[in-house]
Amino acid sequence: QLIDRATSPRDEGDPKAEQKTLEESWQDLALIKTTPKPPKKQRREDLSEPLLSPARPLVPGEAGDPRACSAPLGAPRVKSSPLRCLTLQEKLLSHHSSRLAVPEIQVSLVPQLARSISSQLQNFLRSKCPELPFGRLFLSGALLDGLEVLAADHINLMLPVVLDTGLWSLIPGEDTVVRNPQYWLIKRVDLGYFPRGSSPWDRFMVGRYLSSNVLNETLHKMLVASINWPAIGGLLGCAIHPVVASRELKLEVKHDQVELSITLFPVVEMDSKVLLAVPPEGLVENLWLESFYRAEVLKVKELDAGDAGARQRCLRILNGVCRSHPSLHKLGGSPMTHLILHLSGTGSDWAEESLADRFQQVLEELVAHLEKGVLPSYFNPKINLFSELLEEEIDEMGFVLYRAMSEPELLLE
Repeated sequence: QLIDRATSPRDEGDPKAEQKTLEESWQDLALIKTTPKPPKKQRREDLSEPLLSPARPLVPGEAGDPRACSAPLGAPRVKSSPLRCLTLQEKLLSHHSSRLAVPEIQVSLVPQLARSISSQLQNFLRSKCPELPFGRLFLSGALLDGLEVLAADHINLMLPVVLDTGLWSLIPGEDTVVRNPQYWLIKRVDLGYFPRGSSPWDRFMVGRYLSSNVLNETLHKMLVASINWPAIGGLLGCAIHPVVASRELKLEVKHDQVELSITLFPVVEMDSKVLLAVPPEGLVENLWLESFYRAEVLKVKELDAGDAGARQRCLRILNGVCRSHPSLHKLGGSPMTHLILHLSGTGSDWAEESLADRFQQVLEELVAHLEKGVLPSYFNPKINLFSELLEEEIDEMGFVLYRAMSEPELLLE
């Protein structure tokens, strides 16, 4: 009954269905998980019998049908011997090579187009705001780092905010009323010796703090009202539209061969911290979000280079799964990267031939962390990467991944 519940949709007619709490749902999973496995059959004729009877007969060509297990996704079905089924290792490698490759035109055109837009935006900022010491814009994102999957349809544009470290200092978010270690405050100091106006960034202060929200609002007005995007788009052979309604600083780009979304992030680098102007929703507008993206990518590549590992390949597959699955999309990116980094410290073998084992281990670890509702950051254990998830989202993710633990191939379909 527990397995049927975990693998079946909720009965909308059952008034008790919605009364199930998250804790009770995970207790059900725990009961299934601790149920002893049936003893191995000793009779030779019993080896072909399933341990659990299927709820309905398999349809030819459906997942689980041995005649379909060797056909790659998207290829025509061909009959093959039921004795030759692709292993999970082979399916993962096939999925990686056939489904996750970004079209070559996107790989070459998207960065080129984004750099051209970046150059135009840089020239505008220098002429419009010469008094503000913005650094040189640079591109960032999984496409450039080799971790992009499916399509190169998004890229980040980082705008450095250069601060005088003698006039500004960092205050940990956990020491403020928000009690969140993932955020920081940038405080103006020595106002007695260097009065307001000594720093060009003083105009963006709220109280004594550099406001990420005020800076974003100023840049948003420039993107929407001050820049002649039709002229720039005509020069570059594309159409560029700023997204007016978004809280983010976002541009939509349409080219004959690609469609691209560019998000602009003001970024401050101080005291070995990388802080983005991404305040949380709510009344607190001075907070800056600490980003570990650069450190994540460098660490994963460093570990793979040290043992010829398959971490990047595993990460691409997992990110592709999360991106294409409606219930798992919030797990892609940093949470997956941090989980793989945690597992890399356990002595696990990350050689390519162990890809299937590591893939299944990641799924098991994800279920365990979702059950607790906590995934610590690899770089700062005080940060819970699941803190922004709703209980309903955690519940749904847990059931999807629990089912996939026994049949990981389901995630590749």
